[in-house]
Amino acid sequence: MQTRLNLSMDDADELRRAYFEAYGTTMRGLQINHQIEPEEFLAYVHDIRLHEHITPNAELEAVLATLPHDKVVFTNASREHAERVLAQLGIERHFSRIIDVRDMQFESKPQPGAYQRICTLLDVSPEECLLVEDNLRNLAPAKALGMSTVLVGSGGTDSETVVADYVIPRIEDIATIL
Repeated sequence: MQTRLNLSMDDADELRRAYFEAYGTTMRGLQINHQIEPEEFLAYVHDIRLHEHITPNAELEAVLATLPHDKVVFTNASREHAERVLAQLGIERHFSRIIDVRDMQFESKPQPGAYQRICTLLDVSPEECLLVEDNLRNLAPAKALGMSTVLVGSGGTDSETVVADYVIPRIEDIATIL
């Protein structure tokens, strides 16, 4: 944003936050307001060395192996990035599908249309879905549509429990509610 829009670091950070709040992702704001190509943005922001930030998670792999449910990744990122993250965690075999921001036609969480679209793509009703998220704002539209919701990594405040049907401290605890 600094380079392409000729902004200071502070101005770029302020605009990033504003677009994130208004559109669900910074990318969508840049796409709409500055005609930034989404593929260019996705390639740039996902050009990271995942092994420096994520390590294999044997505990999560073991937990997922016990769950017979169909598991789908629903991400505001690209499919390629999601595949790399799943592989780095060592859990890719547990997911039957990745629904990425392209599948959403760049309308992403928490925009209500994204949740309706994922149900259409999966040919399921919202009531058949359980959305597991670490971002509270992404749960509200899912719950309003009829999905069950799980917030990961929270203390479980009153406002969180209004939006989340379940709150678990770590993703490795997902089996406790299923």
